[in-house]
Amino acid sequence: MTPSTQPAALPDQTHGAGRAPEPQRADDSLAELHSVAGRIAANVERVLVGKPEVVRIALVTLLAEGHLLVEDVPGVGKTSLAKALARSIDCTVSRLQFTPDLLPSDITGVSIYNRQDNDFEFRPGPVFANIVIGDEINRASPKTQSALLECMEEHQVTVDGNTYPLGSPFMVVATQNPVEMEGTYALPEAQRDRFTARVSIGYPDPQAELAMVDEHAGTNPLDDLRPVSDAAQVLRLVQAVRRVHLSPEVRRYAVELVSATRRLPELRLGASPRSTLHLVRAARAQAALAGRDFVVPDDVHAIAVPVLAHRLVLSAEAQAARRTAADLVRALLQRVPVPQPTADPTGQRAPHNGQQPVPQPNGQHPVNQQYRTNGTNR
Repeated sequence: MTPSTQPAALPDQTHGAGRAPEPQRADDSLAELHSVAGRIAANVERVLVGKPEVVRIALVTLLAEGHLLVEDVPGVGKTSLAKALARSIDCTVSRLQFTPDLLPSDITGVSIYNRQDNDFEFRPGPVFANIVIGDEINRASPKTQSALLECMEEHQVTVDGNTYPLGSPFMVVATQNPVEMEGTYALPEAQRDRFTARVSIGYPDPQAELAMVDEHAGTNPLDDLRPVSDAAQVLRLVQAVRRVHLSPEVRRYAVELVSATRRLPELRLGASPRSTLHLVRAARAQAALAGRDFVVPDDVHAIAVPVLAHRLVLSAEAQAARRTAADLVRALLQRVPVPQPTADPTGQRAPHNGQQPVPQPNGQHPVNQQYRTNGTNR
């Protein structure tokens, strides 16, 4: 097989999504995004009861073309979240149960000698899907975990010197148990850094748990879940998120926030430049979910902890003091100055005496509107 030869066994993963989406007006794109995201969220919340914030982060990660890490104790719905999100989108889905004996080729695929053709034939692994569910990823060895590094960052697989592209959209939803539990390996820093966001589901409150018992005790809610979107539509929504405006002020704010983590004495390792890219992509998705075609600092605040905390490595002193990475990110959000627009689109100075501007008919303040007009979108 030559390097340019593509494996005949590769499935069609885009369901017609390989064609370039037709351009839409910004208002139409945001309206479609809001409608589809609402349907997906409602679908997932039928399975994961009482956790709307977790579902929101999962949707932000999907629209930001990222990967999601779900970390918590067993039995709180980590795998159910991943399955519900996957089933809500009509695209190819594969599930991997990570175990200590799992090999890298079990993920990426392997070349098998074909006697009839007298040549090696590539058999793609389960990573060749639009959504890949990695269950208990930290129960496999770091060698096996590393098989996902190229897939997650470059959306391709290299086996025996040949490179095979993955389908689009492509998202890894991985679950992991806390490292204190039996039979787990800590995720390497390079692996954690490739996950756009990390969420912890936590135990449900008594009312949500009672509703779960009433609704799910007799049947599995996943059995009745039907797709409410498809791969082509998700690609259109991703394109709409890419067009969300990011002003120079918000761009600098994201960079300053990430840079501040590298100067904290409580950390041995701060956030990487990749985390800055993930932060602004997630902020764009958060703004789109809020119905805006521009990013404001509140969008950065809303996703800063899920995007940044899992990348930080605490010092021994901070661990002894029982500090957490999430606490440090929240403290930075209080300390790093938030950009303040100096004028609204009419050219008037923004108020500095604590008085709120008069809201616009669409519910947006004039001060926020400057984030929509300053600079160019990149």
